[in-house]
Amino acid sequence: MSEKPSDDQPSASEIPDDVWEQFTRDSERDIRGSAPKEPSARARMVTERLRRQEERGELPPGWRTGPTWQERNGRAGRRRKLWAVLGVPVAVAVAVVALKPSLLPGDLFGTDGPRAAASPLPVETAAPTAPPAASDPETPTLDEPFAGSPALRWADGEAGIVLPEAKAVGPVSKDRVEQALKLTKKLLVAANLDPETVRGERPEAALSVLDPKQPKLLDDLNTALRSPSAEQDPVTMFSRFDPDEIRPAGDVIKTRGRMTFEKGSHAGVAVRADYTFVYPVMRADGSTEVTRTIVRRVLDVELADPARYRVTPGRLTVRKYDEEIGNSTCDVHDGYLHPEFPSSGDKSTDPTGPTTDPYDRSRSLDDGHDCGTVTRT
Repeated sequence: MSEKPSDDQPSASEIPDDVWEQFTRDSERDIRGSAPKEPSARARMVTERLRRQEERGELPPGWRTGPTWQERNGRAGRRRKLWAVLGVPVAVAVAVVALKPSLLPGDLFGTDGPRAAASPLPVETAAPTAPPAASDPETPTLDEPFAGSPALRWADGEAGIVLPEAKAVGPVSKDRVEQALKLTKKLLVAANLDPETVRGERPEAALSVLDPKQPKLLDDLNTALRSPSAEQDPVTMFSRFDPDEIRPAGDVIKTRGRMTFEKGSHAGVAVRADYTFVYPVMRADGSTEVTRTIVRRVLDVELADPARYRVTPGRLTVRKYDEEIGNSTCDVHDGYLHPEFPSSGDKSTDPTGPTTDPYDRSRSLDDGHDCGTVTRT
């Protein structure tokens, strides 16, 4: 039901032409540019379940009188104020907005708050200068495994590894630079995101990127995978969980970082990759408690010139690799990451290192690997 404008409120004819035209253009643009989105599979499943419950008369008490309905009434009240100011000629636009309030610019009804808070971050193109802001303390769940984590706004998996634009570096061609970047991404994905690697299987795809002619590297990694120890542990290169102990909470691993390149020392191109991966996990015994392990890796590799050096074409030489692991039991070197859960209470090893925010990508990784305490997971 519409309300008649009061005498002290301007009618549509009293609104200046330029203001009215601007409003009309903005309204039409926003309505055209905001096509409805296809509901998710989960939303469709819930909707169908509720429809069937309604047909059987099984809707829970208060379904039609709960907070959602009250919130809708509050929004309607605000819409009526807008109607009174703009007058009858905008009735069509208001009717459309009544069906989809998000079409109105400016978030007049507060509908964009949660979406804005979880909107994806732009690609990281330079080293951050500070850690991510503190998030609201929320307990991760199977439905929301990244609740309360800065990683909620990070990209999913491989989408978080965005290659910089390839350019020639001295005598190294643009094509060679692009090849080096793609090989580095392949190594990162295979070592940290590949489901087989993460569930503790042999990381064949990652090993296939490394140059077998590089002295000791593949031998050391194969030894670490076969017989892990404190001196040779495969988690220094690969993110692996024991499938008898841990299983993933969902199918998303959050990723954030950046990649840079420069002229290499072996007539090739040197690439530095600095990425953090966040793994939501739960126990394999059927418990639904969710926790997260955070792994940051800094990797320096080079695609050397096979015409001048004894290397394998199309394979990477690893110059240096380092890692920082947040929320994994200290002093256990069996080749797997071992997340600790809040409900476990006791810690296997007393921390001796510093307190660290595992999401802080503004820090350089130190050479030391003392067992410390994470400020959040």
